[in-house]
Amino acid sequence: MLALVLCGNAYTQHKWSLEGCIRHARENNLQVKQQQIAIEQAENNLFSSKMEYLPSVNASMNHNMSWGRSVNLNDLEIIENKLSQSTSMNISASVPLFEGMQKRNTVKRNLKQLEIAGVNVEKLQDEISLTVAQAYLQVLLNKEIEKSAQASLASVQEQEARSRQLVEAGSQAYSSLLEIQAQLASEKVQAVTAGNNVRSSLLALAQLLDIEDFGKFDIETPQTDYLTLSFNPESVEEIYGNATGLPRIKGAELALEQSKLQYKIQKGAALPSISFNAGYGTYYSDNQSSAFFEQFNNNRNPSMGFGLSIPIFNNWRSNTSIRNARLNVKNSEIELKLQHQNLLKDIQQAYNDALASFERLGAAKQNMEAAKESFKYTQEKFNVGMLGGTDYTVAKTNLFKAESEYLQSKFQYIFQLKVLDYYKNTPITL
Repeated sequence: MLALVLCGNAYTQHKWSLEGCIRHARENNLQVKQQQIAIEQAENNLFSSKMEYLPSVNASMNHNMSWGRSVNLNDLEIIENKLSQSTSMNISASVPLFEGMQKRNTVKRNLKQLEIAGVNVEKLQDEISLTVAQAYLQVLLNKEIEKSAQASLASVQEQEARSRQLVEAGSQAYSSLLEIQAQLASEKVQAVTAGNNVRSSLLALAQLLDIEDFGKFDIETPQTDYLTLSFNPESVEEIYGNATGLPRIKGAELALEQSKLQYKIQKGAALPSISFNAGYGTYYSDNQSSAFFEQFNNNRNPSMGFGLSIPIFNNWRSNTSIRNARLNVKNSEIELKLQHQNLLKDIQQAYNDALASFERLGAAKQNMEAAKESFKYTQEKFNVGMLGGTDYTVAKTNLFKAESEYLQSKFQYIFQLKVLDYYKNTPITL
């Protein structure tokens, strides 16, 4: 309970970085924890298959009572209407000497399954990392838009005060002031909407991290410009070369190896098997005059032997299993090729999206700079009475729209770069 309290306090004592969010999600996501259970199950199966190398040992003890006619085993005399009792004990052990390498291949197969379970955890964690990065960048985007909306609101408030003074001085028409006041009301709505979007995106990120104390949850805002306006990543071929080590490819490779081992297991089941067994038994009967432990000593019956089992015909089940296992190998080979093919397509698409985002960002930046110049010119003419409030309102709206489009293009480009980092097997950071 104390650990939970301390953990909850830790959430409120600092703002979360992108790296911290990703690390927390990778370690605490419930889906990841479910997948980690599969690792423990695979470990149990691997241990169980290793234990199959040990002999199987069984012991038994029986006590029998009979009435009526029976035979005295010492002198073969018929006994009438007498209670007869006997006790026997046995212990036996059996160990397969050869089973077509099934045990060895089963251990190897279960080891591959353990590796596959681990790779599945890595794959899920990577997918969660990208999802968290996207949600984190959405919060940063909304914060930037809110900052822009607040700055725009402050600018219009100053303009409204200046227009009021000009109207009172008779230098500007009263209708221009009304139009500025209408723009001010619109700016307030934009600022409130931007603030709500920040809270909504923070809530989405907190829910993604399974953080209950949403009210005090917040993220870090980078102090430096984390965006370089250039696009010079490695080629698609180079990125693809690094991406072949991703869990999605490793998982398909392990699945192929596992299917080959399963094929060997099925082939081994069709081979003869050799086993060794040994046993020890003794018994006591009240029909004998000797004492209990003396009879146990005298009636010892040790044994050992070898067994050979040759499968001849089992309704074609073995052949069917072998053929299906062979088909599973072919299917796994195709799946591996398909994963490589899909990976190359995904990288090509991610590369193209990153390039398109970069070009869109450049265009949005030019549009924003042009909108700033246009608004500056419009504001100067409005202040001297050369333009009406409508022209000012249109220019201000266009400027905010251009700034918002630039910010959206900026963070979309950042996210596309993080997707390329994922394919390059590079940690996702800002």
